[in-house]
Amino acid sequence: MAERRKLRADAQRNEDRLLVAAAAAFTRDGANASVKDIAKEAGVGVGTLYRRFPSKELLIEATYRNEVQRLCDAAPDLATELPPAGALRAWMERFIDFMTTKDGMADVLRVVLTDEGEKLETRAMLATAIERLLTADMRPDANAHDVLMALGGISLIAASEGRRDLAGRLIDLLLHGILV
Repeated sequence: MAERRKLRADAQRNEDRLLVAAAAAFTRDGANASVKDIAKEAGVGVGTLYRRFPSKELLIEATYRNEVQRLCDAAPDLATELPPAGALRAWMERFIDFMTTKDGMADVLRVVLTDEGEKLETRAMLATAIERLLTADMRPDANAHDVLMALGGISLIAASEGRRDLAGRLIDLLLHGILV
C-alpha cells in the first residue's frame, strides 16, 4: 500500500478518530452511513472530515486500509499476550469482525479497489499475520493462505445466515483442525 505523508500529531489523532468512527458506522449502516454522523462521532467537524477525505469513497477506502493494518498489527501483540491457540483464535475473531466492517463497505469497495495487485498485497499481509500466529504446537501442514481462505468462507457463511455466533463455532472447528 502506498506510503503517505506524515501528519501533524493533532491531525493524525483526528484521522485516527475518523477512521474508527467510520468503521463503526459502515459496519452498522453500510455504505449509506452519514459522513456528518461519522464526523460527530469522531468529535470533529464535517469540514475536517472533508479536508482529509474529499469524498465518501476515499473515506471508505482509507477505512478499509486502516482496518487491514490494524488487524495485521494485532498479530504480534496477541502472540505475546496469549498462548498460541488463544492468540490465533483471538485474531480469527478479529478477522470476522473486520469482514463485517468490509461487508458494510462492499459495494463501494468493489468500485474503489479494482487493482488485482493491491488485492493480492492485502491477502499477503493477512497471511503474514496468520503465519506469525501458527506455532510448533499446530499442524506442520497448516498453511496461512489456507487458513485465510477458510476464515473468508466462515465469514461468508455466518453473514449469509445472519449469525455471528455461527462464526465463533466454525472458528472453533477450524482451530481444532489446526491444533495437534
